[in-house]
Amino acid sequence: MTEITDNHRAVLRALADTIVPSIPRDDDPTGFWAASGSAMGADIAVAQVISGLPDDQRHGLLSLLDGMHVFGFATGSQRSREQVIRNVALMGTAPAAGMKALASLTTAMAYSVPDPTTGVNPAWQVYGYEGPPRMASGGPEPLATFAPTESTCAADVCIVGSGAGGGLIAGVLAQAGLSVVVLEAGQARNEADFLGYELLAYQQLFWRGGVNATADMNVSLLAASTLGGGPTVNWSNCLRTPEWVRDNWAEEFGLKDVATADFDEHIDAVWQRLGVNGDCSDLNGPHLRMRAGAESLGWSFKTLTRNADPETYSPDSAGHIGFGDRSGSKRDVRQTYLRDAVEAGGKVIVGCSAKRVLVENGRAAGVEATYTDPATGATTELTIKAPRVVVACGSLESPALLLRSGIGGPAVGKYLHLHPVVGFLGIYPDETNPWWGAPMTAMVDEFANIKDGHGFLIQNAQWSPSVIAGGMARASGAEHKETIAKLGHAAFSVAFPRDRGHGTVTVDDLGNAVINYSMTDEVDLLVAHTSIEKQIRLHHAAGAEEIIPFGSITQRWRRGEDLEAFITAIQSVPLRAGGLQLFSAHQMSSCRLGSDPQTSVANTSGELHDTPGVYIGDASGMPTASGTNPMISAMSLAHRTATNIANEAQPAVNA
Repeated sequence: MTEITDNHRAVLRALADTIVPSIPRDDDPTGFWAASGSAMGADIAVAQVISGLPDDQRHGLLSLLDGMHVFGFATGSQRSREQVIRNVALMGTAPAAGMKALASLTTAMAYSVPDPTTGVNPAWQVYGYEGPPRMASGGPEPLATFAPTESTCAADVCIVGSGAGGGLIAGVLAQAGLSVVVLEAGQARNEADFLGYELLAYQQLFWRGGVNATADMNVSLLAASTLGGGPTVNWSNCLRTPEWVRDNWAEEFGLKDVATADFDEHIDAVWQRLGVNGDCSDLNGPHLRMRAGAESLGWSFKTLTRNADPETYSPDSAGHIGFGDRSGSKRDVRQTYLRDAVEAGGKVIVGCSAKRVLVENGRAAGVEATYTDPATGATTELTIKAPRVVVACGSLESPALLLRSGIGGPAVGKYLHLHPVVGFLGIYPDETNPWWGAPMTAMVDEFANIKDGHGFLIQNAQWSPSVIAGGMARASGAEHKETIAKLGHAAFSVAFPRDRGHGTVTVDDLGNAVINYSMTDEVDLLVAHTSIEKQIRLHHAAGAEEIIPFGSITQRWRRGEDLEAFITAIQSVPLRAGGLQLFSAHQMSSCRLGSDPQTSVANTSGELHDTPGVYIGDASGMPTASGTNPMISAMSLAHRTATNIANEAQPAVNA
């Protein structure tokens, strides 16, 4: 194990003071301008994060710090240190990605970690953010979970994953009379735990502790790992699967009923159970700017529906629902389908990681897992004996489970879609207060289908100061700090595409998921470059004074400068590590359904081609990217699969 040395700490301290410099100002009542990154403790926090990384990642970053020390980074001037940072970014993909990671960690720690005595970061006061709402937690009683006391238990169905698909299938099958055991690798967090602090939420509620880069460093991934999965932390807008996508699934992949009214019934069932409505979709400051820009350009602008309870919803707290909805108004899977499952006798085991699916005589026989006691941390091996297994642990982990199990066929992990987004930050003359109101309550869908069923939606991202601080383009530490001070006037837009190309999920020697994704498909490149242009024009038309891309670049646009030249310049930046930053919170299709066993993992009913009794029950089963926020699409497909399982199992239930 490579240890952090004094030389490493010296470079981290100098890096913190370069990226977050002390800037003398007469008017500095909070001390924000005078405080350097090391004064804020950013270097110490980054060192702690590095210490906890896997060996290969830790070794890579420490090697980069070694190289920077050789170049005299720790003792150089501000100007020379900034030049070293730029030089490293030009040395290749790995060094550029490493420097980006160090810079992002540093800014996140400096500008997002709250003071433990006040609960507020000093930077927040400068732009008017008071921190997460201080309110009593709402919602129903926490969901009852089951703590196993024996090494083996049995059920009609074992479901791996408690999210949008797995939680739904558990509820439907339990109510149909089947005995159900749900395994969830994450912990049981509830409204009282949802404090609204970004970095704490990442540690407690997200896959691998927050934002993670793909192995090739091209895309930053954000995925849930908590009871209830993605719906616990998503931004809760609800969009139906587009007709052209449903037609594609029916015609190319053999899911014939998906293009008919039969699938509408599945969508409607989900819609009703989640209580989707249009009464909790206030337009916040960023959305009002989006509407103004769209109207100026003659583009579409639509207010969206959400799965929130109007009786308990409040826009004052809704701006933090991506870190868990403390109000309890979000009607997520914990409050609906998982509760249905538990009330019908289903058992939900948290802190339980599936190692492999058990197969006997070519059929599903159960799941082998490791259970971690949440109270003591003690681990025990657990076997669930079940003739039916539903794999629903997300599009990053479902293929890994199948690969560890040696089942699923040649298509496992081969067709990963990510909706890889490009984002822009607009800085406006007036306050936007982007932390107020739910995110993604509206969209521009003018460009949803620009070529062969592929296009993009423009929406506004949730208030996430660490993501903004760590991702935005910057020419210097001083410029970056100036921008941080303006975040109360910001709007963070994203354009997510329906990607045609795809990535892969494989496993390493330890069986851990390894994700790779490179945007090379010609249609995807066309869509991405168009989305860059249209987002810039939207912010410009809405009155932005500055438009800032996200990535390892220095360019930004200021009002009065040549807009067309800026668009051309940003479109020329590579869409990969070292260029524009790609983000993904939507992972799909890595275990897709279809009629061809060579290009799909499960058949058109959701059952594995090569292993009867094993079903795909999450967004990994979607044949292609949905082109919309995928929750409703994934849950509707899961409802269809659950119905198929219930119909197949009904004679045994009635026996």
